[in-house]
Amino acid sequence: MDKSETLTKVPAVTLGFWIIKILATTLGETGGDTVSMTMNLGYLVGTAIFAGALVVLVVAQTVAKKFHPFLYWATIIASTTAGTTMADFADRSLGIGYPGGSIVLFALVMASLAAWYFTEGTVSVQTVSTPRVEAFYWITITFSQTLGTALGDWAADSGLGYDGGALVFGAALAVIAALYFWTRVSHVLLFWMAFILTRPLGATVGDFFDKPVAEGGLNVSRPVASAILAAVIVACILILPQRAGSHPGEAARA
Repeated sequence: MDKSETLTKVPAVTLGFWIIKILATTLGETGGDTVSMTMNLGYLVGTAIFAGALVVLVVAQTVAKKFHPFLYWATIIASTTAGTTMADFADRSLGIGYPGGSIVLFALVMASLAAWYFTEGTVSVQTVSTPRVEAFYWITITFSQTLGTALGDWAADSGLGYDGGALVFGAALAVIAALYFWTRVSHVLLFWMAFILTRPLGATVGDFFDKPVAEGGLNVSRPVASAILAAVIVACILILPQRAGSHPGEAARA
């Protein structure tokens, strides 16, 4: 690595990153529903459990001196499970519905990104190497995971169904990939678009696995689906290359 580069606390954005990210978001859906619905603890208690785990893991991630793959992905999984229960609590328990929840959460994501940009001059994940930037990173990620849950449920409930929703979000991600490789659209913008949209893709796939056949699902037990997904994620972390991202000493601006 060139001496002018600085290691980040997050992984390099590679194909392996996106594979694990989609698996993690799917686990977030099945895992969150396992606690709040299968175990019948409710959305508020589920949110408290996963939010507590998220805070502990974010602190551990922040005080760590370098990138640790298992710690990083455990924090991502905590954020996506917390996002699942928070979105369900807002949409269902508070009664604001999927459209209302999606609008509120989109505004929170935009506010987080705006605060990050005006403080640091960039929202690039290639600059996540200091506690302040990490704080912006994890706040934005948690809001985006929660937004993704609401979007996935909204799409499925609007008549697309779980398989239709997965196809729509998968197609949107394919478009983003095409823009990344064949246009000059900001890669920072495309990253955050893809990061947000992988969550509803995971939400619809997760629901497709565990919902009853009569509701368009495969009726796989949530705990079983969660255990399988967790095992696959661990295997991917061990098999797929995991390295810290890096950025020049003078970070590229968004």
